[in-house]
Amino acid sequence: MNNNLLTKLGQKFTDAFTKYMPSAYVFALLLTLITGICALTLTDSKPIVVLEGWYNGFWNLLSFGMQIVLIIITAYCIAQSSPVKKAIDKLALYIKTPTQVYLIVIALGALLSLISFGMVVITAILGRELALKVKGVHYPFLVACVYFSFNGWVCGFSSTIALLLNTENNFLIQDGILNGTLPTSFTLGSSLNLIMIALFVIVAPLIIYVLIPKSSEGKELSDLVDESEMNDISVKEEALSYKLPFKAMSDALNNAGWLQVIVSLAGISYIVYYFIKNDFVTSLNLNIVIFTFLMAGMLLHITPMRYSIAMKRASSNISGILFQYPFYAGIMGIMLASGLGTKISEALVTIATPENYAFISYLTGGVVNFAIPSAGGEFAVIGPSIINMVQELGTNLSPNEVTAMTARASMSVAYGESLSNLLQPFFLLIVFPVMGKGIKIQARDVVGYLFIPFVIMFVLQVILVTYVPI
Repeated sequence: MNNNLLTKLGQKFTDAFTKYMPSAYVFALLLTLITGICALTLTDSKPIVVLEGWYNGFWNLLSFGMQIVLIIITAYCIAQSSPVKKAIDKLALYIKTPTQVYLIVIALGALLSLISFGMVVITAILGRELALKVKGVHYPFLVACVYFSFNGWVCGFSSTIALLLNTENNFLIQDGILNGTLPTSFTLGSSLNLIMIALFVIVAPLIIYVLIPKSSEGKELSDLVDESEMNDISVKEEALSYKLPFKAMSDALNNAGWLQVIVSLAGISYIVYYFIKNDFVTSLNLNIVIFTFLMAGMLLHITPMRYSIAMKRASSNISGILFQYPFYAGIMGIMLASGLGTKISEALVTIATPENYAFISYLTGGVVNFAIPSAGGEFAVIGPSIINMVQELGTNLSPNEVTAMTARASMSVAYGESLSNLLQPFFLLIVFPVMGKGIKIQARDVVGYLFIPFVIMFVLQVILVTYVPI
């Protein structure tokens, strides 16, 4: 199959998704109804139980939703600082063609995602800035590249399921499902995971390369953006415009670099202490990443006024996250309260064998992710069933072999959960506040470009989780 045929096929899928896929919010509403109906028909739950689960679930991801909001705006603030803008400008001097933009964005994004999935915001910022500077970039396709690049987070330091399994006294240990923690050498440090990293860093850019649209006519950022939404002046210039025409104590404090720098250096001191005291892999979480971004942004912007302006600009397009996350939390509440999540996983577990258990785990992770697009939340629902399946299959095996099987099954859930995000627009809400600023873009404009990558990665990942040793 030549490049031209693949590109045409990709365009057909894109057209189909554009025609039939609703907005991310409507997608959440439809999933809410579908999950509710399934809970009523496939379980013995009464309607009031489903409704209570939905209502109670609404508030279970509030802290997670706020973490996502903060990681977006703190990362965006860093990108608006003068040093980072200058660095991006220098990088742009070496990137001359749209193809280079796509490949740099997806390869660098895959590497950044290994640090934390929140780093996709940095990738999104880089992608948008390059699209402004390089002519001929097909912008919706570039957004798809950014979204695809973050898929590798599941192999890195913020891999929720791997870190959970290595956390002392986690819920699986408390419930007697596991006897002890599962070291990251079996998960993140395994041969399977290292090959999976190579898949995202090396193979994913090659997949994107053969799918690059032949024309960007009408699809460049300059064609789509509303100029009134663009900031024509820098943060520094806007900060100066707020100064009074005479000397004032308020201006002196608002622009007191010493004040913000002292506070940020205190925060950076704690960050250094935190990682010296704690193991880097197991202690890296959203809170410390957000705190690091916050302190770095303060230091880079120097004055309180500049940082306040950067925060205001960064916060201007996060409405989708604020009101859609609770709906997904409600879906998760229905799955938990009705037992629907457990029922789905148990149904798949009944057909598991020593040969296909990894594939069953992978498939379960991908399917359930459409209703619970949060790796930690999903594993809380299906994790016990998956691990019990492994233990039953490994009855006559050594403890070390069972541990290896548990690691393979758990990471398979993680890989399946992550890959299905390509067709699940939930986490596009992290990308759109940055890349969608000033333009009209929806999930349907992006997801079609990801269908062929999804199919190719699905086949490759199934082969890896089934046959590559831990």
